[in-house]
Amino acid sequence: MNALTALIQYIFQRLAVALFAIAAVAIAVSTVMAALGLWAWVELPISYAGEPVENAGMYAQIGLAFLAVGLCFFLPTNRRVMQLETSHRQFSMNMDDVTRAYGAVHAADRGEVFQMSSEFDSVRERLAYLRDHPDLSTLEPALLEVAAQMSHISRELATVYADEKIERARNFLKERQEEVNLFNSRLDQAKGITTEMKHWLHEVELEESVAAAQLDRLRAEMREIMPELGIDRMVTANDMARDSRVVELPPKAAE
Repeated sequence: MNALTALIQYIFQRLAVALFAIAAVAIAVSTVMAALGLWAWVELPISYAGEPVENAGMYAQIGLAFLAVGLCFFLPTNRRVMQLETSHRQFSMNMDDVTRAYGAVHAADRGEVFQMSSEFDSVRERLAYLRDHPDLSTLEPALLEVAAQMSHISRELATVYADEKIERARNFLKERQEEVNLFNSRLDQAKGITTEMKHWLHEVELEESVAAAQLDRLRAEMREIMPELGIDRMVTANDMARDSRVVELPPKAAE
């Protein structure tokens, strides 16, 4: 699409320049012929302040001729600008081709396709690969040679980022990621167990506090009952723990 747009722009620019040059020449020739009395001047019905202007067409024709001839001096500059745009566009297209060729040969270099070590043999090997490539065989030999030389210069980079090394690094990172995921799952499981144990501990402490409160209330009730039974000695929990025998309480003395 970009190439088609550039082609259309190129055609219309050249066509516009050609039409302007032809129009300028025609106006200049007609003005000269009219000045020599061979052709008639252009007639324009122009009035100023209510009065018709005599020879208005002649003045307009002469002014238009001078303007057209003056603008013709800018055509060489315009031509140089268009040539510069064309060369820049061709340079961009060539750079795209070089980039595409370099990408292909660099990918092959990362795959350890080339084995030659010397500069001449290395560039020749890469150039042969590019010429045999189905997508790059139609490019200019100069572009392929530039791409081959660039690939030779960056062969150390291709060795560092070889496909085998990259795949090994990816597998290593994948294993590390799996270990991290396993650790996170175990960590979540441990957090769940910790939460459950804390909840269980809270329930046990709550039950112990309830049991202790009930025991204290029972002791208070026993303190109130023991004097009525004629027993003044208070039995503590430690005493009850040391002696678990059942002691028959003496009956209360009748009054």
